[in-house]
Amino acid sequence: MRTTHDDAAHRAAPTKAADRARRPVKIAPPEGTLGVLTPGMGAVSTTFMAGVELVRKGRALPIGSVSQLATIRLGKRTDRRSPTIREFVPLAKLDDLVFGGWDAIPDNAYETARKAAVLEPHHLEDVKGLLSGVRPMKAAFDQAYVKRLDGTHVKNARTKFDLAGEIKDDIQRFKKETGAQRLVMVWCGSTEAFLTPHQVHDNPRAFEDAMKANHPAIAPSMLYAWAAITSGVPFANGAPNLTVDIPALQELAREHHVPICGKDFKTGQTLLKTVLAPGFKARMLGVNGWFSTNILGNRDGEVLDDPESGKTKELSKLGALEYILQPHLYPQLYGKMCHKVDIRYYPPRGDNKEGWDNIDIFGWLGYPMQVKVNFLCRDSILAAPVVLDLVLFLDLAQRAGRRGIQEWLSFYFKSPMCAPDLYPEHDLFIQMMKLKNTLRSMMGEELITHLGAEYYD
Repeated sequence: MRTTHDDAAHRAAPTKAADRARRPVKIAPPEGTLGVLTPGMGAVSTTFMAGVELVRKGRALPIGSVSQLATIRLGKRTDRRSPTIREFVPLAKLDDLVFGGWDAIPDNAYETARKAAVLEPHHLEDVKGLLSGVRPMKAAFDQAYVKRLDGTHVKNARTKFDLAGEIKDDIQRFKKETGAQRLVMVWCGSTEAFLTPHQVHDNPRAFEDAMKANHPAIAPSMLYAWAAITSGVPFANGAPNLTVDIPALQELAREHHVPICGKDFKTGQTLLKTVLAPGFKARMLGVNGWFSTNILGNRDGEVLDDPESGKTKELSKLGALEYILQPHLYPQLYGKMCHKVDIRYYPPRGDNKEGWDNIDIFGWLGYPMQVKVNFLCRDSILAAPVVLDLVLFLDLAQRAGRRGIQEWLSFYFKSPMCAPDLYPEHDLFIQMMKLKNTLRSMMGEELITHLGAEYYD
């Protein structure tokens, strides 16, 4: 049969794309110390620090960390090549991490961890030396954005621009004092009051002018993000705040060759939603309703008890199902779904939160069924390995020359960032495939499509 020019071009196009994907990226080696800066030194960040130190001492395993424990398949299934990710890509070593951060409460990391009561005393005493030496820098704190917290360890400056400048000074001082060659910043602070995009977020000049004018659309988390990006430091947003999800900071990230990602660590109830919902959709099972209740009692729960901060979190938790189930494509199955999220502050629960889900599904011939989930989880225990992975992967991304939004890190977030013209990908399994294929691409390995036709042709 004669091959047409169009046929040949059709076959050549994917080959060129595959060749580009298999071209390894030049990645600078992870030499020297990597500094980790966390705005917000509460339960999550101190649990992260303590856990890293316990792993370094050989007293614990980094359970929950994809970067440390997960393997990555390379080539065909018959090749039997599945190294761990940390063996495959040049990540910074845990021994090379040093810690610092900011908080509106002056307690050192050991005192904070003891009060948070996430870890047992025997674990805390094992890492007391490290944690006691990590003292928070004064925070750029404004109670207007976090009404349920009182800050006593805070910066005083005339304008928000001046505050951001002080954060930049802190960054340089930390780098000098610790000898860190590279830095990563991860927002581990509280959820801020709900903000919508404003024209002052449209470009860097408008943003800086708004900082100088103390504009209310500029939240404290944005000051840290601006300071990090303009200092060449990768930034991850672990809360549902708007923060870097605005054009001004995204443009600055590209200009300064800084990778950014966010938002809102995917830990408890939403993690399970992004596991269950893809399963229902894959089997074409309908969903009439999904009711979710959270009860939690730590500082995060206290902050979310304020309606403005609570709204920010609820909107973050509501988004996943809409994007996964795509009711506009499957109106018969999901077009009338009722999705409710309720968050309650319950002090006796402490850092151990509980998620209740009632899911009304329907199957063949429309017959109804129910799924009920009761997830008793430890918020900071789930979040700590997420912080670790984001630190290591963002550092890798910067050494690989990547900049701007890192959509391949969507796996870790409830409301993942993406390019303005795209919808975010929430399906946990697609997110994991994207993450691993990005690593394969960086190292010049063949992307895995799971087609498998080569085994049967």
